[in-house]
Amino acid sequence: MIPVGLSTLSPREPVKKMAVAAQARAAGHYRPLVEQGFLRHEELVLATAEAVRKRMELATVLMDRYRIPKAAIGAALAEFFHCPFLAYDERMIMERDLLKDLSLDYLRMNHWVPLRRQGDGIEVLIDDPHNPDKLLDVRRAFPGQALSYRVGLRRDIEQCLSSVHGRETGDAITDILGELVSEAQLEEQQNATIAAITENDSAIVRLANQIIAEAYRQGASDIHIEPYADRKETSVRFRVDGTCFTYMKIPAAYRRAIVSRVKIMASLDIAERRKPQDGKIRFKLSIGQEIELRVATLPTAGFNEDVVIRLLTTNGLRRVEELEFSSETRRLVGQLAHKPYGIVLCAGPTGSGKTTTLHAILASINTDERKIWTAEDPIEITQDGLRQVQVHPKIGLTFAATMRAFLRADPDVIMIGEMRDKETADIAIEASLTGHLVFSTIHTNSAVETVVRLLDLGCDPFNFSDAMLGVLAMRLCKRICQNCREPYHPSRAEFDELVQAYGALDWERLQLEYGPAFTLFRGRGCEACNQTGHRGRVPIHELMVVSDCMKGLIQARARTGELRALAKKEGMRTLLQDGIEKVTQGLTTYQQVRAVAIK
Repeated sequence: MIPVGLSTLSPREPVKKMAVAAQARAAGHYRPLVEQGFLRHEELVLATAEAVRKRMELATVLMDRYRIPKAAIGAALAEFFHCPFLAYDERMIMERDLLKDLSLDYLRMNHWVPLRRQGDGIEVLIDDPHNPDKLLDVRRAFPGQALSYRVGLRRDIEQCLSSVHGRETGDAITDILGELVSEAQLEEQQNATIAAITENDSAIVRLANQIIAEAYRQGASDIHIEPYADRKETSVRFRVDGTCFTYMKIPAAYRRAIVSRVKIMASLDIAERRKPQDGKIRFKLSIGQEIELRVATLPTAGFNEDVVIRLLTTNGLRRVEELEFSSETRRLVGQLAHKPYGIVLCAGPTGSGKTTTLHAILASINTDERKIWTAEDPIEITQDGLRQVQVHPKIGLTFAATMRAFLRADPDVIMIGEMRDKETADIAIEASLTGHLVFSTIHTNSAVETVVRLLDLGCDPFNFSDAMLGVLAMRLCKRICQNCREPYHPSRAEFDELVQAYGALDWERLQLEYGPAFTLFRGRGCEACNQTGHRGRVPIHELMVVSDCMKGLIQARARTGELRALAKKEGMRTLLQDGIEKVTQGLTTYQQVRAVAIK
């Protein structure tokens, strides 16, 4: 006969009781969330029961079902364990050599992973820094090492391990780097030369492909490959939303091989290392999509070469309504675009959205009645109805030569990719004075400085002033992440700083006064924006329309200050002013505007 009391226990009952006890302890970690008002005590009890029933981590239930921000959960864990919280970041660089003697399955089961070396010690991410068994295992894995711990969620630890194993993206970067490190160590043992490492090695080919694919996935605009002398590792940096960050490091022995591989992909001369080269790559992603890359190489110190790869825009054609112009700027741009002749310039640094803006303006006037020619290098955006020409300076097909050909091809509207020299500027002025509407981009800091720059190039001030219709200067600011955007009441000092930067007299037209109802916005930081508080970018604009008074100043070669004063008197809103208006609309922050626009 079965003893009384044991007949009701199934073989799984002890395991279930252990799980219940573990989740009950975990619930204690999150009591601050109740005190802070993120959820009620009853909801925490229900979440704990659901976690036990579904055999899930309690933090996962809180985030997925009760929409508790990961940052709040991390703060609660950090307070409970007296240990910094670390969330998974796809930009996180893990040192693979720390994992060479560890089983990934074991790490998954025990929920910890070594991340990187910090000084003389090792940083470890673990779900429970108070668990003596796990801490003992870590010490056994790294005997004699100084250990520092970060508390993390189990799902984040799993993501770290998955990125190492490469289950998410085929050939993981860390796997390829592991091969490179192993090969480099083997090569040192065999006293081989760096020349023995070629750009055709399988690992090098796959590494170059994976870097490009990962840059595209993260929305990078540029890839920077930066080799160093003295056996230092080669840095690979991505520029995302205008800011660079280090994505990975490549063993020093492979610095020339990775550069040579990119040069082969771009059909450049791999033997020429003394002068800059430019090329293009048509790269096919694993999803079947093809993207175009622009490659520039430059000789740097230590007989090395830097490579900068620009990922050309794949967003396609935009509409003028999507460019976030102010209502007045949109109205004036529309008027300029429908003029029968003249020159309209779009000014700004590289990557500020000039080409995207010009194509949106062209799309608004792209009708059967108009013949539109464009000369571009490269052709980033295509649209039906435009006859687009790719310039080739190496064979003599420059912007100026293409413009001359356009004038014999019965155009109504001409768009020049970039106005770089006096010859191109003179032909554009000639075309506009003979009844054509000309659009172009130019690299200047502001709308007013564009006029001065073209006069400095040697353009005739009388012809130029007659041809010029307007200049649209623009920049891109980091946009507040819409997922974690939160309102706040700024201090009086912060309000006064905005008023002073905008101009006290001009501020009155905004009809904004400081008080309890005055609200600005900021990003709290979340998974979507990698805890930065910013995701994507918002444009700011400065449109100077050339009036009769302005033409007189141009003909007199007036100073920049005089031109700017007249433009503001006639209603021009500066880059800084447009940016501050977008701050008050909750699109960006004053710090981001100030970073790209000067007063």
